[in-house]
Amino acid sequence: MSSSGMPDLPAPLTNIKIQHTKLFINNEWHESVSGKTFPVFNPATEEKICEVEEADKEDVDKAVKAAREAFQMGSPWRTMDASERGQLIYKLADLIERDRLLLATLESINAGKVFASAYLMDLDYCIKALRYCAGWADKIQGRTIPVDGEFFSYTRHEPIGVCGLIFPWNAPMILLACKIGPALCCGNTVIVKPAEQTPLTALHVASLIKEAGFPPGVVNIVPGYGPTAGAAISSHMDVDKVAFTGSTEVGKMIQEAAAKSNLKRVTLELGAKNPCIVFADADLDSAVEFAHQGVFTNQGQSCIAASKLFVEEAIYDEFVQRSVERAKKYVFGNPLTPGVNHGPQINKAQHNKIMELIESGKKEGAKLECGGGPWGNKGYFIQPTVFSNVTDDMRIAKEEIFGPVQQIMKFKSLDEVIKRANNTYYGLVAGVFTKDLDKAVTVSSALQAGTVWVNCYLAASAQSPAGGFKMSGHGREMGEYGIHEYTEVKTVTMKISEKNS
Repeated sequence: MSSSGMPDLPAPLTNIKIQHTKLFINNEWHESVSGKTFPVFNPATEEKICEVEEADKEDVDKAVKAAREAFQMGSPWRTMDASERGQLIYKLADLIERDRLLLATLESINAGKVFASAYLMDLDYCIKALRYCAGWADKIQGRTIPVDGEFFSYTRHEPIGVCGLIFPWNAPMILLACKIGPALCCGNTVIVKPAEQTPLTALHVASLIKEAGFPPGVVNIVPGYGPTAGAAISSHMDVDKVAFTGSTEVGKMIQEAAAKSNLKRVTLELGAKNPCIVFADADLDSAVEFAHQGVFTNQGQSCIAASKLFVEEAIYDEFVQRSVERAKKYVFGNPLTPGVNHGPQINKAQHNKIMELIESGKKEGAKLECGGGPWGNKGYFIQPTVFSNVTDDMRIAKEEIFGPVQQIMKFKSLDEVIKRANNTYYGLVAGVFTKDLDKAVTVSSALQAGTVWVNCYLAASAQSPAGGFKMSGHGREMGEYGIHEYTEVKTVTMKISEKNS
């Protein structure tokens, strides 16, 4: 264990044999009904890792049927003591911790994550999130309500039912934990659709679900494509809730499908263009580093990236200079290699999209300070890129890039920067850097975002709810607020006596 409290970093595993490539339904491994498979690639080498069974509508139907049966009154899952349900989630967290090295290596190979980040950060959060949710399992309770004396009234927080959980490729283990943890601790059953680009860690976790002792049908994992498997979950008449993390465009499609089918419950964490505001009185060293980590962590592939950076005029030039110096310090290469701290983008499509946005920045008049191009002859690598002299009307200032691109804009006054920061359809997170407490409180209150970090960035924890304002989605994940997204509130009122005459 390191002095920071984080586990020491071991060497990644070598020559991993991929064990799990089939659909996981009712605690058994299945081939797809259609017989189709799809390839999974290593984004650092562009080489195929394996073929995975491709779930389609018929496979989703099988998974939903299994989940529905597991949710029936009188089933082992529904009759299980709440504390025992929590113990199963604790056991899953323990098994993930046991297999932490394998899962971090898989995450690095499949998602292109730097191994140290996958092992020390992603798996750490995943384990903590599951243990947090496990502790909630026997603490979800209703209230008694004072009503007319001849009645007794109380509320129950009941599980919603069968939940479809759909998430993207940028943080597979974190997103898996943030979806299944709250759903399971409340007593729901789930259908999990991991991203088609990164299904391997979820499938290994499926084997741990069975090993932990979850009853059949409680957790089902069906890798496949969004327009087929994802759409089938979203429109299924026997799915009671969908929780989705991903793009705003797809989020709209999921909400529409939910409304047109059975009006299922929906929580969404969607796209973002997150403002990060640095005032002249901020600790400059700290602000530069936090803003840098905020946008370059995981090669910029983060919905909470500090992707819209405002720096006060008095310190602008120095901030740009320091940011460029920091961005030039990366070591590129295979993310499993010791010393490498910048990996690839997830695939060619994302790589090309980011490069197209970088080119738009150049054409629209932003000043390219460093980077701006691909790296190497193999793999989807992009150099960390910094733009200065960025204006609000440029594409790179308005669109979610989802890549290692920092655009730095200048501002003069507090009122001006608040207005500019809020001038977006999104509202997921924001950052504020200042030593002035009044200013920090004023700005954090004014920003239209679900999370505001003050003098820090990316300071996430399982106890803190996360979610967006505006087109960044609705509902919350994790924390007590996120737990209650997976319950229905029922009021029970019973007559207990006649009124005295």
